[in-house]
Amino acid sequence: MAHKIPTEELADNSRPGWLLPVLVSVSIAIFLLPTPAGMPAAAHRLIAVATLMAGLWMTQAIPLAATSLLPLALFPLLGIQSAKETSKAFVEDSLFLYIGGMIIALGIERWGLHRRMALHIVELFGVSPKKMVLGFSIATFGLSMWISNTATTMLMLPIGLAMLKILDEGQEDTTPLRSKQLAVPLLLTLAYAATLGGMATLVGSPTNSQAIGIYRKQLPDAPEVYFSEWLLSCGPIALFYLGVVWLVLTWGLPGKSDQDDRLQKALRERLKALGRVTAPELRMTIVFALTAVLWVTRQPLKVGDFTILPGWLQYYEQMFVWLSSRMGTPEAKLPAKDMITDSTVAMLMAVLLFLLPSGKRDGNSRSIPLMDWTTANRLPWDMILLFGGGFALASGFESTQLAVWLGAALQAPLQTLPAWLVVAIICAILIMMTELTSNVATVSAVLPTLLAMAEPLGLDPRMLFVPATLAASAGFMMPVGTPPNAIVFSTGRIPSGEMARRGLLLNILGVPILTAGTYLLIRPVMGIP
Repeated sequence: MAHKIPTEELADNSRPGWLLPVLVSVSIAIFLLPTPAGMPAAAHRLIAVATLMAGLWMTQAIPLAATSLLPLALFPLLGIQSAKETSKAFVEDSLFLYIGGMIIALGIERWGLHRRMALHIVELFGVSPKKMVLGFSIATFGLSMWISNTATTMLMLPIGLAMLKILDEGQEDTTPLRSKQLAVPLLLTLAYAATLGGMATLVGSPTNSQAIGIYRKQLPDAPEVYFSEWLLSCGPIALFYLGVVWLVLTWGLPGKSDQDDRLQKALRERLKALGRVTAPELRMTIVFALTAVLWVTRQPLKVGDFTILPGWLQYYEQMFVWLSSRMGTPEAKLPAKDMITDSTVAMLMAVLLFLLPSGKRDGNSRSIPLMDWTTANRLPWDMILLFGGGFALASGFESTQLAVWLGAALQAPLQTLPAWLVVAIICAILIMMTELTSNVATVSAVLPTLLAMAEPLGLDPRMLFVPATLAASAGFMMPVGTPPNAIVFSTGRIPSGEMARRGLLLNILGVPILTAGTYLLIRPVMGIP
């Protein structure tokens, strides 16, 4: 008997029949054109492949993960890069930072810790209309700093919908009206706060991890960007942006309501129903907090030349050398910069979840660990492959010198402009692009060129790639702008026109916010001359 494909699956994968042939035809046409003067032949062939991949990523004519596998076949066949080198490019250090962070996020979800955390934060801020939106903003932002913004939105959405359901089921005539007024700002704040929280840390969004991976691969000798530096510079920018989002979303909402007491009571009942903190929740909280501390304090916390807190890595290196001398190898020294990274911490804590007992036992009285492979196997493998495809594309840009050639061609229009205007133009372009494309795909396609442009323009590469990475996540206008947008839009309670109207304003405001943040925070915190 033939297997019947669900109608929903067919709908999700349906695309216009002409789209794929057009993209392939355009790529072939580029491949057949004469090689531009001064461009290596391999770089010309890479442009054809990059155009095809960018088109497929943007239109999703085939699944994103399938597109990401193309370099493994086309790079060797077209003489761009050997199969061995292309395969190596797929496995980058930052890929495991994302995997480790996602496993920890799945552990938090497995034991329901996210609900307790979010409800406590929302209760702390209150339940009046503006305070409720603020509470959900802070809760979502805080979670998304350490958990994938997509996962955070999925975890917070049931809580937001539960709050709206309490309003819908109210007996008072004004309660359903309040639910209607709150639906759009409350649901949009989940998506927007998750996106902004993801900007604040390297692990909060796959876009950040992808950008760091491309930066390290293409410019291995460039200054390192540490977790702590990113947090101290991009965190305040994202937090300020969150305040702007809250003002835009709550404009016109009442500050207080006569339904506040009833909602406060319902919230407390929901918290009470969760009962006391369970052993798995407590242990998961400890692992979560320890991971965050290790990430933040791995390298010294610095603002320019001033050290706020010394990093633990230097003490670990001293301990390592001391132990080596005790074991008869006094010459041993740990190359701290290259050997231990944020992904080391992520994988250590992720594997630790499989070893630590949760405090629960199964029917055979066997201890249940905090994490099992059934849960961990829910990792977004398509996103992981997308990472690899982006790394491979960046590797091709480097090996064929295409990034250098493109940078030389693009720098002329920007050569005479002041640096702040260059940053503003790049942010505006990235924000527009990310409204119709995958954030990670946008970074993968654009960042290699930006990095190559930095030196000819006389700019530190971090002055371009950090604000560009933030801009690639700042898509608030379209449902397809970011995964969080799509998740909240799927509830059916957000009119597309309402999202477009509010999102367009936030997109426009994002350009000056990111440009000013680059000079006021990113530059001094990262010690950029």
